[in-house]
Amino acid sequence: MQDLTVTLVQSTLHWEQPEANRTMFAEKLAAIKEKTDLVVLPEMFTTGFSMNAAELAEEMDGPTVFWMKKMALSLDAAITGSLIIKEKENYYNRLVWVLPNGGVSYYDKRHLFTMAKEELTYTAGRERLILDWRGWKICPLVCYDLRFPVWSRNDVNYDLLIYIANWPEKRNFAWKNLLQARAIENQAWTIGVNRVGEDGNGWYFSGDSSVYGPLGADFYYQNAHKEDIFTYKLLANRISEIRSQMPFLEDMDDFHVKF
Repeated sequence: MQDLTVTLVQSTLHWEQPEANRTMFAEKLAAIKEKTDLVVLPEMFTTGFSMNAAELAEEMDGPTVFWMKKMALSLDAAITGSLIIKEKENYYNRLVWVLPNGGVSYYDKRHLFTMAKEELTYTAGRERLILDWRGWKICPLVCYDLRFPVWSRNDVNYDLLIYIANWPEKRNFAWKNLLQARAIENQAWTIGVNRVGEDGNGWYFSGDSSVYGPLGADFYYQNAHKEDIFTYKLLANRISEIRSQMPFLEDMDDFHVKF
């Protein structure tokens, strides 16, 4: 397994304006100078955290997935972020993962944020997505999933855990500390990418996007309250070193989530 270079994009979002957001992110991604393997965008990166799914939802063959394919090809990198997707009669807060060759995978957010009544608009996912990319096994999750460690437990020996979010500043203490806890307990590189700025509902987001190593050591905080694009190399040998020295994962409890 080789080192993996990841690019975190911490950005403001144009409220409920998918085309404006695609244009904005295209400009940001075009400015990336380093060679990268993976670009991570925030939750609902085309709209902000909106419950207006009936007006904003796209299908999987819609303009945003097409745009993601174009970006992945141009960067020769995987790209991921979530958007509002309609499938049959259901709406999903769907994390979409796109490869340079046009391959698409997705994960539907499992834990819907009841304080915002997200569950009244969106349908919860029922399966995790475990991806293989350039020798790494990756588990991508969405925002509120961060508060539920059973869902993210490393029972498949993944190497990288990703959370994308619209996580308000007033709860950023939990955001930062839970990201670190997930890294420690799962002995995996852990990334959190959050938006900045104020949304259409008046909620303010401070970003605090982060990269944590498999011991939970803090390697990088994005500039809080500011837009930022940061590229960081995740060292493959840190995972094997930590797990061989402290094989905690071998002692985990054996249980499974029931629906």
